Amino acid sequence: MAFYFEEVSHTFNEYLLVPGYSSEHCIPANVSLKTPLVKFKKGEEPAITMNIPLTSAIMQSVSGERLAVALAKEGGVSFIFGSQTIEEEAAMVARAKNYKAGFVVSDSNITPDATLADIIALKEATGHSTVAVTDDGTCCGKLLGIVTGRDYRVSRMDKATKVKEFMTPFDKLICGEENTTLKQANDIIWDNKLNSLPIITKNGNLKYMVFRKDYDTHKENVNELLDKEKRYVVGAGINTRDYEKRIPALINAGVDVLCIDSSEGFSEWQKRTIAFVREKYGDTVKIGAGNVVDREGFLFLAECGADFIKVGIGGGSICITRETKGIGRGQATALIDVCKARDEYFEKTGVYIPVCSDGGIVHDHHMTLALAMGADFLMLGRYFARFDESPTNKVNIGGNYFKEYWGEGSNRARNWMRYDLGGDKKLSFEEGVDSYVPYAGSLKDNVNLSLMKVKSTMCNCGALTIPELQQKAKLTLVSATSIIEGGAHDVIQKDTTTNKIK
Repeated sequence: MAFYFEEVSHTFNEYLLVPGYSSEHCIPANVSLKTPLVKFKKGEEPAITMNIPLTSAIMQSVSGERLAVALAKEGGVSFIFGSQTIEEEAAMVARAKNYKAGFVVSDSNITPDATLADIIALKEATGHSTVAVTDDGTCCGKLLGIVTGRDYRVSRMDKATKVKEFMTPFDKLICGEENTTLKQANDIIWDNKLNSLPIITKNGNLKYMVFRKDYDTHKENVNELLDKEKRYVVGAGINTRDYEKRIPALINAGVDVLCIDSSEGFSEWQKRTIAFVREKYGDTVKIGAGNVVDREGFLFLAECGADFIKVGIGGGSICITRETKGIGRGQATALIDVCKARDEYFEKTGVYIPVCSDGGIVHDHHMTLALAMGADFLMLGRYFARFDESPTNKVNIGGNYFKEYWGEGSNRARNWMRYDLGGDKKLSFEEGVDSYVPYAGSLKDNVNLSLMKVKSTMCNCGALTIPELQQKAKLTLVSATSIIEGGAHDVIQKDTTTNKIK
């Protein structure tokens, strides 16, 4: 006879937080959302700590290089999708890592014999207005000059004009030597009122570019998440098929943390993948695993050596795994069960393995509920798919803007590898849908708003840190009637845009 769980499977929407005592210090400005990304031993610091508890899902329609940069600026980590070729994913990681390193390898380069038309095309392709002119048109060729927007006017010049005729030539440039420190480079930029500073070798070859805007950006984004070389922290998804080739390529590209992208993590395939990492790289390479929904699944991946463990099966907005296969568990119940096992494992071994809640987040207050239930951080798909920085198209439907959003288990994604059961290389049936989500604007504005709600709720619970929230939180189940009571009811709402009754 099958095993039956005694408790009903619950979702976040079935819980509310009960307020606790709030002292005079409990104000949002005093709240810290720092949280560990990877496991650590008692008394030690984790190798990677995030400044906000948000990561982006390993999905084609969510986590590209642009979103990776935007989320790292806010203090979180994006896991660039792995359902692409090894070369394409590694290139995405490399571009995100090199976006802002203080010293940036130039990706906008041209020869002096190119034309203004080539400059315009290059700017459209890269989005960058500063172009290095080198003898061979590469990022490491001999520097001959620089072209910026101040050097030409499209409306007044023939597009066939050669670059060498309007570039700022080398003898008029201020450059830094290859041993120049970042502080020295920024001082040169400020003292000479420059927008950029080329760093060249003793032979005159271009090595790096340092930009004024990167210094300004750092000051604007106080929570940005950087590695030891002041590059953005970037994650990447892998599968349990080609990991022996994909992982080395991603490491060479500079990836900071990996995560196995799978619909179900309680498997021999994940054990083998983690074992490969530990045998080849020891503990120097960080790798998360999942997804699981109960104590057994957590303990299995913990013993395998996972650096963090994801919780959630079938709770995503585009996931139909529960509908098609009948497996999964309500996200709240799964999270509570796994986090209890995580705490017991910590008490027994002295090793703390962070838990990631993946799926089931519909409203902003669900974020706080997930953290209170024990999650160290969240992985979000639909939430990030709505923003400018996601890699999908913005479309106008009926006068309203939407962004495309599809599941990794859909035919559009064709990501059969995350559903690896050791069979043929094909997707037998869909476990995800193809859809649209309402366009919401920039990541920065939305993340700041969502996290302000999280901080405010934490203050209501008398907590200034995530561990304190988990210790002090009081949760109550709510009835269907209570859920209705929690929204606007028994009134006729006014449409504030038209002043008409809805």
